[in-house]
Amino acid sequence: MKHKVYLETTIPSYLTSWLSRDLVIAAHQQITREWWQKRNRFDLFISQVVVQEVSGGDSQVAVKRLKVLEDIRVLEVTKEAIELAQKLVDQGPIPEKAAVDALHIAIAVVNGMDYLLTWNCSHIANASMRTKIDHVCRSSGYEPPAICTPEELMEE
Repeated sequence: MKHKVYLETTIPSYLTSWLSRDLVIAAHQQITREWWQKRNRFDLFISQVVVQEVSGGDSQVAVKRLKVLEDIRVLEVTKEAIELAQKLVDQGPIPEKAAVDALHIAIAVVNGMDYLLTWNCSHIANASMRTKIDHVCRSSGYEPPAICTPEELMEE
């Protein structure tokens, strides 16, 4: 059985954007493209939140982002996910200004994902927040996924 991976919005964004002049971002873009070539090893999922976020901005770029996601299963934003997201904000690991990031985490958690893939290292793939995120999820009766970047989920 394949591992289930929730793709947060930064993944299709890095995958489809013009190559950055910033060396770190350019490296992340390249790693994302390499990971994408091997994506069939996983069952991929997104949410309506991802669809909404990638639909914004420049319309030509939005079309590219939506195109790469068209065959990926879309998870619903359930009452359980909304409640867990609120706990992630209320109990402190995720700041109020990043409530949508809490929702990404909660959707992945409630749907039993094995991994949450992201380049958002401010509020999602953040080692200093991870223990608190895991605690809130487990105290709510859920097993959290491994939150990681494409670089961390590379397999040979």
